[in-house]
Amino acid sequence: MKTATSPTLTRRRLVAGAAAAGATLALPGMATAQNAAPTPLVGPLAPNPVEFKKTMAQFIGSAKPQAEGLQLDIPVLADNPSAVPVKAKVTLPITEQDWCEELMIVAELNPIPLACRMQFTAETGAAEAAVRIRLSQSQAVHVLARMKSGVVLQGKQNVTVAASGCGM
Repeated sequence: MKTATSPTLTRRRLVAGAAAAGATLALPGMATAQNAAPTPLVGPLAPNPVEFKKTMAQFIGSAKPQAEGLQLDIPVLADNPSAVPVKAKVTLPITEQDWCEELMIVAELNPIPLACRMQFTAETGAAEAAVRIRLSQSQAVHVLARMKSGVVLQGKQNVTVAASGCGM
């Protein structure tokens, strides 16, 4: 009659066993994570629709925004969400009686929607700006300009981002 002998425990067998056990424990969690629906942003990265509406309402006031007179150059696809180029130019005539007083850029789904705000004077000559803003996710970027006469100009461009910029 033969007696059963136990295999000798070597370092190689111990490491191989630990790797197999780790892979077995990790696989069910990975399968669940891949099948789960994407979760909405929460906490400090969550969109703030109340602040967005408040910012827009304060700037627009009782005026009825018009699209003519504001030229935008914003990419549809942003490969670097940490530095999305935004160019805006008021194309209405600038006179001593009527000029662009203020220009504002608002990112609709950012945690802090107000991205940039600039003021101009009659001596500026032209109201145009080029900035780079950070976007937390794919969203609409709004540009508003207020003229001295009270006319408000508004433009909007939807931007798709490759990855989140606010979490970087």
